Amino acid sequence: MAEQALRKAPLGGFHGGSAVAHVTAAGPASRLSLRAGADAVSALSKALGLDLPTRPKTSASSDGRHALWLGPDEWLLIDENGADLAALAAKADVLHSAVDVSHRNTAVLVSGTKAAVAIASASPHDLSPAVFPVGACARTVLGKIEVVIFRTGEQDFRVECWRSFAPYAFGLLAEGAEDAGL
Repeated sequence: MAEQALRKAPLGGFHGGSAVAHVTAAGPASRLSLRAGADAVSALSKALGLDLPTRPKTSASSDGRHALWLGPDEWLLIDENGADLAALAAKADVLHSAVDVSHRNTAVLVSGTKAAVAIASASPHDLSPAVFPVGACARTVLGKIEVVIFRTGEQDFRVECWRSFAPYAFGLLAEGAEDAGL
C-alpha cells in the first residue's frame, strides 16, 4: 500500500462570526470529482452506497457521505469519514472519470439563524428556503472565487472551496457573519 501524504488543515483553528451566524473550518473529509454518463449512474450509486442525484441542485446523503449534483454528468462526493471514494467508484466497473480532490478542496461551515445572510454578503446565489431547501447544492461564486454551497440543515451550510482560497473565503464569510449580527 502506498503511503499517503498527510494533509494540514488550511484553516486550523479559524472561527468567527456573530451570535446569529457562526463560521468554522470543517473537519477533514475525502472528496471525489466524478464524471459519468447516465448509463453508469446505477452501478456507481450501488458501489458508492448512495443514489447519485440526477436533478439539478440536488444531493444525496448517507452516513456522512454526500453526493452533490454539479451538472448532467458531474458530481462532487464528500465523505466526512475519510473513505477512499475512488476505490469504491472503481468497483462499479463502468466507464467513468474519478479524481480524488481531497487535497485540493476544503470547506467552511456557516450556521445560525442568519447563516444565509452571511453567505449572501458575498454570493449572488438565492439561498432562500423556497429556492434553496435543505439538501440543495450549487456551484457559484463567493466574492471572486468559485465555490460549491451545500445546505445541510435549515440554518446550516457547507461552503466547499479550493484550499488555496480558503483564507479568503473564510474572511468573506466571517465578515458577512459579523455584519449579519448588526
